[in-house]
Amino acid sequence: MATTVVRHAVVAGQFYPRNPDKLRAEIRSYTEGENRLIPALGCVVPHAGYIYSGHVAGAVYARLDLPTRLIVMCPNHTGMGTPLSVMSEGEWETPLGNVPIDSKLATDLKARFSMLSEDSYAHRSEHAAEVQLPFLQARLDSFSFVPIAVGTGRLEILEMLGHAIGEAVAAQKERVLIIASSDMNHYESDSVTRQKDSEAIERILALDPRGLHKVVTSKNISMCGFGPAVAMLTACKPLGAKSVELIKYATSGDVSGDRDMVVGYAGLVVS
Repeated sequence: MATTVVRHAVVAGQFYPRNPDKLRAEIRSYTEGENRLIPALGCVVPHAGYIYSGHVAGAVYARLDLPTRLIVMCPNHTGMGTPLSVMSEGEWETPLGNVPIDSKLATDLKARFSMLSEDSYAHRSEHAAEVQLPFLQARLDSFSFVPIAVGTGRLEILEMLGHAIGEAVAAQKERVLIIASSDMNHYESDSVTRQKDSEAIERILALDPRGLHKVVTSKNISMCGFGPAVAMLTACKPLGAKSVELIKYATSGDVSGDRDMVVGYAGLVVS
């Protein structure tokens, strides 16, 4: 009998609590309250340690009418693996249990876009998709997802990825949410970061993936997941996206008190 491939949690106890009860309690503190739920097509969610960005991520997840099938795109911080890496088999482990990969959707995506390669190596030490899963587990009894690590910033490739995702999602009978895991500008002053981030956020709010790519690359905005965000926006437009809402924005300085060198965090929902 074939054994199931399990991608083990690598940042439990670092980015978020390893203890399941403490983890659920922390997520609850970020997501509690009555909210009007949005049947979103896509979203941008940060991926830093929960102490810094959990309140922004939680504000997004508290507003989402979540389906049980998801695509989670993240940047490739480690440089490991291929530029566009997907896993289409197995499960991902977190302290709240294991989450199955949506093999059917992942296989469909690979068939539509040949540059998307099967590569678990790129995901082995990457935190940016992993930190999203406990938020989803706290909201959903069960779900499956497709993890994609994006290690290229080339616009034409990001657009091809986005078009393939949009076509694959449109072909499904069930609704699929496309998550772009990204922090915003890194390691500049709070004032500079807020200004740079406002320019990137403006392009996201305008449903303008090419404009986002242009402003990030031309203004040296160190938004680590701009590739996933560009692909997500590209996918959502033909799926009928009409608007984007900025749910919450903050910087690490809001938590640490250090305004000299911060990271920005934005939570946006596309519907």
